[in-house]
Amino acid sequence: MADKRDYYEVLGVDKNADEAALKKAYRELAKKYHPDANPGDKEAEAKFKEASEAYAVLSDPEKRRQYDQYGHAAFEGGAGGFDFSNMDFSDIFGSFGFGDIFSGIFGGGRSRSAGNGPMKGANIRTRVDLDFLEAVFGCEKSIELTVKETCTSCNGSGAKKGTSPETCPTCKGQGQVVRTRQSMLGMMRSVEPCPDCQGTGKIIREKCPDCRGSGFIPMRKKYSVNIPAGIDNGQAVNMPGLGDPGKNGGPRGDARVEVRVRPHPTFQRDGFDIYSNVPISIAVATLGGDIFIDTVDGKVVYTVKPGTQTDTRVRLKGKGVPSWRQKGVRGDHYVNLYIKTPEKLSREARELLITFDSLTGDSLNEVAKATADNNGDDPKRKKRFGK
Repeated sequence: MADKRDYYEVLGVDKNADEAALKKAYRELAKKYHPDANPGDKEAEAKFKEASEAYAVLSDPEKRRQYDQYGHAAFEGGAGGFDFSNMDFSDIFGSFGFGDIFSGIFGGGRSRSAGNGPMKGANIRTRVDLDFLEAVFGCEKSIELTVKETCTSCNGSGAKKGTSPETCPTCKGQGQVVRTRQSMLGMMRSVEPCPDCQGTGKIIREKCPDCRGSGFIPMRKKYSVNIPAGIDNGQAVNMPGLGDPGKNGGPRGDARVEVRVRPHPTFQRDGFDIYSNVPISIAVATLGGDIFIDTVDGKVVYTVKPGTQTDTRVRLKGKGVPSWRQKGVRGDHYVNLYIKTPEKLSREARELLITFDSLTGDSLNEVAKATADNNGDDPKRKKRFGK
């Protein structure tokens, strides 16, 4: 990861750049380094790939949030870990006719001109709610997904029983057509999915009434998903092979289970660290002593130092959230101590507190003493109190 350039630096934008600025920067770099405009130039191809990778991350709000927090370490496997198959670059390149360059550069990614070759199915998304402690330590949750299963009436062909799909006359079963366009880079040839058969190479004249020609029937199914310890609000768990069916023999897509963590009444989380506020009595703050502090692991005993003031922060090392990146590593728990003033006192307690105050500065009589002194002959005091 150390040799990878910062994505913001790659695109030449600052970290507060909005979507429009990202798109403009990437468009300019893509046109400059696109392999079609630099045939045989491996350096240009590498820069094009680098810019595309940066845009793929920063244009996705969730990926950008993870990158801003953890940098390149947020994506295990580097560029190979990104799925460009779901990226739609049509609004970037418009009608320049760049063809299926992404399929060749990024290695097997599904392009807009994949033809009738195997294509991975689309990913599906769902969401699950977690309690704070479930997110901290991980858990197992049951979810329901609507998945597409092969239609038993047509065995997935999409054609009415007794009929069969026909070869598309437009593309002759190839699933793609070749078009030539005039672009800013000159005449460019592109291969696109056939508009009549949508890239399948087949035409269904009579559709199956059960699946309406899709070849699949949606079904509601239950699954168990393992939520890893340390997952945070908005992050997702990937469940391979539970998405939509692939096309032309391609694999199924994945199911992305996004987590939503309910707030905790005591703890707040920032990354892998936990924060909380704990009250202490005047006596403990003054004299010191042991107190209980609630943590995600249960209560722990902490010794307060004599003379502790309100807003003193203490650190409980290793009592935070487990790291999902480094096994056995946990964040810390930071506690803000504040002095809790008693609201009701017995007569005896009140008298003792008055005695205590008189022995430690007599703050209860500070104003009365100053006023009494002001009635004397000291001109400086008269001036100070406006008399």
